[in-house]
Amino acid sequence: MMPMLIITFLALLLLAVPVGHVLVIASGAAISTSEFLPYNLIIQQLFGPSQSFPMLALPFFILAGSLMMSGTLGRHLVDFATVLVQRYRGGLASVSVLGSATMGGVSGSAVADATSLGAVLIPWQKREGYPAGFVAANNAATSMIAVLIPPSIPMILYSLVSGVSIGGLFLAGVLPGLMITAVFILVCNLSARFRHFPYHRAPFDWQRFWPLLAKASPALLLPVLILVLLRFGFATPTEVSVLATLYALAMGWLVYRDLTLAALVKAVVAAGVSTGVVMLVIMGSTVVAWLVTFAQVPQAFAAWCLETLREPWAIILVLNLIMLVVGMFIDLPAAILLLGPIFVPLAKQIGLDPMQLGIMMVLNLSIGLFTPPVGTTLFISSAIAKVPVLKVMKELWPYYLGALTVLALFSYVPALTLRF
Repeated sequence: MMPMLIITFLALLLLAVPVGHVLVIASGAAISTSEFLPYNLIIQQLFGPSQSFPMLALPFFILAGSLMMSGTLGRHLVDFATVLVQRYRGGLASVSVLGSATMGGVSGSAVADATSLGAVLIPWQKREGYPAGFVAANNAATSMIAVLIPPSIPMILYSLVSGVSIGGLFLAGVLPGLMITAVFILVCNLSARFRHFPYHRAPFDWQRFWPLLAKASPALLLPVLILVLLRFGFATPTEVSVLATLYALAMGWLVYRDLTLAALVKAVVAAGVSTGVVMLVIMGSTVVAWLVTFAQVPQAFAAWCLETLREPWAIILVLNLIMLVVGMFIDLPAAILLLGPIFVPLAKQIGLDPMQLGIMMVLNLSIGLFTPPVGTTLFISSAIAKVPVLKVMKELWPYYLGALTVLALFSYVPALTLRF
């Protein structure tokens, strides 16, 4: 059964079939080789996740992000980031980094972040004299920050397969998000110094800063409000997602006054489509995860690691390598749902906190977002910058080095994983 599952899965991926369909078809092919597993098992497992109340947080957080980013808020966030860093070396490139950090607290999606920010910033940075390959690489890499700073869609999915608190994961994601932000700003600064990129020498403009801070503050406050509500038990994650949507509606109607009926309909449709794509992956992954568990793959993998590698540090290294390779070929949501059920039991056996594993997993797989051959944000940024992918890849090595350094710290220093 498992050989058929693996062969079908890999063959369909090579044929560029969408991952959600790959999971369902591979599951059906695997069950067809079993004499005692009925086909209606697929239907039961497919619809199981759709009946989960906590999963309601997924569409509402996506809708909140769509509503917040449908108006002028995105421009205010970019302007706020620009006034903060443009006068420093590499400041124009650092706008992408800070923009991802601020917008990540709204959208929770790296792809949405790379698309919306890249469309605005990449042409501007090119006009200012930055190399097209560098700004495309910068946009592709910095979008990973969006899946670390709450609300994070991948962390909601990891909570689904691990049972770890969503609120705890959101809090734990703040520090790696800030560290990646700082490291990537350092990359921009050093690149500008060594390669003599242009920058503005004007003094800090306090008169522009305060109005822009006021305009951007509703978006900057959203992740803070989410963490406060979850930390003090005022609401469940699902209730917080609904409150975040109401908050986004209030900001659009009462504060920015740019939310029209047409924009509302567009945001709802976009959120519905995004939710449908993610839910198909979740449903298909649930069937595969059930088959993997039925075949006792997690137990076999854990036994092999404990007998062969023995030392926890070596097992953690292997887990990281596996996740890095998987992230190169499979989209982040599907990878979390497939690897989570296998890695969580092993993590418990070696004393690795499941919450720390969650941060490791999101960090690992988010690196895959700008790593070929799949590299979703890599191809998006390359298309926006109108530059060959190979040229963008040559500019990515400092970002890989910075991201892997942060990953190593969170893999081997448990104290960095913040907890309530």
